[in-house]
Parts: sequence; C-alpha cells; structure tokens
Amino acid sequence: MKALTVSTLAHYEANAEDFWRGTRDHDVTQNYAALLGALQRPAPLRILDFGCGPGRDLKALRGLGHAPVGLDGCARFVAMARAHSGCEVLEQSFLELSLPPAAFDGVFANASLFHVPRTLLPSVLAQLKATLIPNGVLFCSNPRSFDVDREGLSDARYGCYLTLEGWTRLMLEAGFVLEHHFLRPSNKPPEEQPWLAMICRKP
Repeated sequence: MKALTVSTLAHYEANAEDFWRGTRDHDVTQNYAALLGALQRPAPLRILDFGCGPGRDLKALRGLGHAPVGLDGCARFVAMARAHSGCEVLEQSFLELSLPPAAFDGVFANASLFHVPRTLLPSVLAQLKATLIPNGVLFCSNPRSFDVDREGLSDARYGCYLTLEGWTRLMLEAGFVLEHHFLRPSNKPPEEQPWLAMICRKP
C-alpha cells in the first residue's frame, strides 16, 4: 500500500508545475458552495483542505474570509501552496496522518480521497471524522466508476474508482451522515458526469 502512495507522490513531484498550470483555472465554485452551504455559519470557518495541491482552493477559501489549512504529501505542492496562498500547509502523507481532534469546521477533499488505497479508506475517513468538530462537514469529490468498484495504477498514480453505492457504503460505515450528493460537470447528462461530489456530516 505504501508503495502505491510513493509512486503517486513521485508522479506529482515530477509534474508539479504542469499540474498547477493545468488546474489553476478550473472552476470549482460549486464545490466551495456545497461545503460552505452545508456549514451554514459565517466566516471565518476553519477548513482543512485535504490534498490541497499547489494551493488554488486554499487561496480561494481564504479570499472568502475563511481560515483554511492545507495538507498534502507532495513536498513540491506544499511549498507551492504556501507561496500561492499564504496559508499554513501540513506536509503529511494520507497514510501517515497526524491531525488534531475536533479542530476543523469542515474538510474539503477535492480530488484527493480517491488516491487512498481502498483497504485504507476506512482508517483515513475515521481520522478525518475525528478532526472535525461535532456537526462538522466533510465535502469530497472523486472520479467515480459507472459500473463496478475498481482500483489500480494509471500513469504511475494510484486511483480508487468507486460507484455511488461504494462511496456511500464507506461513508456510512465511517459514521458519517450522507446529506447530499451531485455529479459533475453540472451541464452534462449522467453518462458524461465522471465526478461524484458528496456532503457528509459528523453527527
């Protein structure tokens, strides 16, 4: 399992600048709105950007008046995120997390959880739940499978591609309440919507 993560991180280390150029202008305002709308509290909210990459979402959330903290296992991304956002960024592998208990109002996991090996997702979800305050919210968006749960390497990056049913089962088993889900891009029919977004609440 650790070797899969090492391979994935090495890919991002080697392609950090290309990744930044390719994703910095992506419009994910629908995802910000989903998390912040579920929290229903005024800024500043303390938000963990789980798998923050080069810092696009940290900068956006900070610009909205919140107090985001980033986390990524790619050292190059961590340096870039600190420079681009001015936020605190933790350098931690998803498989070796050290998070404070009940510290965050929300967790924003945009295109990151699917890099966790399937057998280790329950442990990671438990740690994210523990770092949320009661009634806190986990937002996650992941590429989904349209038919059966599957996982494996693609371009040296590990991916866990689960169906809606697969992700739902994991969230419920982790003790989250699944409040809402939607598919992206929003202007496409379901067969052309590969991204699954979920809003999950810690009771």
